[in-house]
Amino acid sequence: MSDQRGAARMAMMDRPKGKDHRYLYRMFGFMKPYGGALAMAAIALVLTAGATLSIGLGVKFLIDNGLTAGDPAFLDQGLYVLMAIVLVISIGTYFRFYFISWVGERVVADMRQAVYAQVLKLSPGFFEVTKTGEILSRLTTDTSLLQTVIGSSLSIALRNVLTLIGGIGLLIFTNAKLAGLVALVIPAVVVPIIWYGRRVRRLSRDSQDRVADVGSYAEESLNAIRTVQSYSHEDVDEKRFSGEVEGAFTVAIKRISARAMLGGVVIFLVFGAISFILWAGGQDVIAGRITAGELTSFVFYAVLVAGATGALTEVIGELQRAAGATERLIELLETEPDIRPPAHPVALPDPAAGAVNFDNVTFHYPSRPDEAALNGLSLDVKPGETVALVGPSGAGKTTVFQLLLRFYDPQGGLVSIDGVDLTKADPVAARSRVGLVAQDPVIFAADAWENIRYGRPDASDDEVRAAAEAAVATEFLDRLPDGLSTFLGEKGMRLSGGQKQRIAIARAILRDPAVLLLDEATSALDAENERLVQKALEVVMDGRTTMAIAHRLATVVQADRIAVLEDGQLIATGPHDALLESNPLYARLAKLQFSANSEVASAT
Repeated sequence: MSDQRGAARMAMMDRPKGKDHRYLYRMFGFMKPYGGALAMAAIALVLTAGATLSIGLGVKFLIDNGLTAGDPAFLDQGLYVLMAIVLVISIGTYFRFYFISWVGERVVADMRQAVYAQVLKLSPGFFEVTKTGEILSRLTTDTSLLQTVIGSSLSIALRNVLTLIGGIGLLIFTNAKLAGLVALVIPAVVVPIIWYGRRVRRLSRDSQDRVADVGSYAEESLNAIRTVQSYSHEDVDEKRFSGEVEGAFTVAIKRISARAMLGGVVIFLVFGAISFILWAGGQDVIAGRITAGELTSFVFYAVLVAGATGALTEVIGELQRAAGATERLIELLETEPDIRPPAHPVALPDPAAGAVNFDNVTFHYPSRPDEAALNGLSLDVKPGETVALVGPSGAGKTTVFQLLLRFYDPQGGLVSIDGVDLTKADPVAARSRVGLVAQDPVIFAADAWENIRYGRPDASDDEVRAAAEAAVATEFLDRLPDGLSTFLGEKGMRLSGGQKQRIAIARAILRDPAVLLLDEATSALDAENERLVQKALEVVMDGRTTMAIAHRLATVVQADRIAVLEDGQLIATGPHDALLESNPLYARLAKLQFSANSEVASAT
């Protein structure tokens, strides 16, 4: 199962991975609008770094002119100066932390919005190979990591870079000979940082992917909790989830081990060098070549440089993790949707008539490029006409709806609404003329007001209630504890199948589409609920173009025309009675697929 997820992920992200920090640079692009806050943080950062570095010089003068000379007044003055420096550092630290943390939160919020907006634009073909849990992981886990890096680690990195540069300069100024000894250790520190840094980045990317697998599996199983429990599958899912968790843990430990090794090696080299320098400097003090204050000042700066170097190794590890997380986010931002509006979209006629035309349409799903879902399909539906689509499983009925909604574009032929080729129209404008009532309607975790208003967000409460009444939904909604304001549960778990259908029909009524698509809207209902839903459908179908995928005889016999599909081709059209006589496939489907045989017999 993990291998399947990995394959899906690779299929989605089948592009060369950058070996530099290009993705981090893209992240910095999100920081540009907040230059003012960054400038304030930079000023505070420079002040605190400068104040910290000045302590070393103060210590030198205190020792040489105060302690060595035995001057208490000089010590008193030094204390006042040091306290002033500490106050500057404290105030600067506050402003540095506040402004950089604010920018971190703001940038992550902008990034989440940008990624979510981009994902909403991606066509269904993208989701054929991408799990929802993977996307959610990127929106939450990856962006939270970036918030930590921008709001904390980046600030620490900049502070330590300034400390490192200033400290090295003051080391040279204080004693060039001892500074030369420090320079000898720099290559030994830089090499492991670079080598281990690359390893940490790779492991960080792997770790984030495995965390996404964990979230994806949990989301999938919890969304199907009733199926899980009805098949007593809890133990199996628990073991599989444990496998995903352990896989993520194993990769995380490898990343932690690499970071720990990096930090340990650098700390050993740096502080080992300081010990050696302290010994060499002590020899010079004894020989009278330098003063005690000079050595103390040098050691102070050496400790600052060592601390800054050690902190940078930690931060580099965080930045490598951020590079991996940013890479995953930027990949989503750079994924081009298959369905995009043309540069100059053709306007659809106003008012809408609802004419639908399929002209010699051939279509292959991206995940099944060798198998034609539609093969030379031609079908005209006149404004206000009701056409039922009938055929065996895999005949192409649902694909007709997918193309009408422009979830995909055909490889051959054209699909048009009101005479306009959908590939030349704005997808949003074209979809606004279509209403869909699916076999398994989507109910959001909200109340009935919000679920019905989803069809037209600007609708008033009176319009929403009128749509609910037309869909025969108020007869159960008014009996709920808070009426239409009652929370309907996750995916409408507090509603029956028929009640969900009537909510979906109310949504379609409120949308008032020119073309109504009914995707087996009554096939899963019992007789009583089918009667209520059928009554609601009659209201929404009245006076508008309707295409219905039909598995029930009641839907078929009421249609103006029936279109029989097989292997992606239209093989016959006509009324129910005529097709029973003229088309063997339809006659067989009527016996096997539509309701009861007695209904078919009475209809014939």
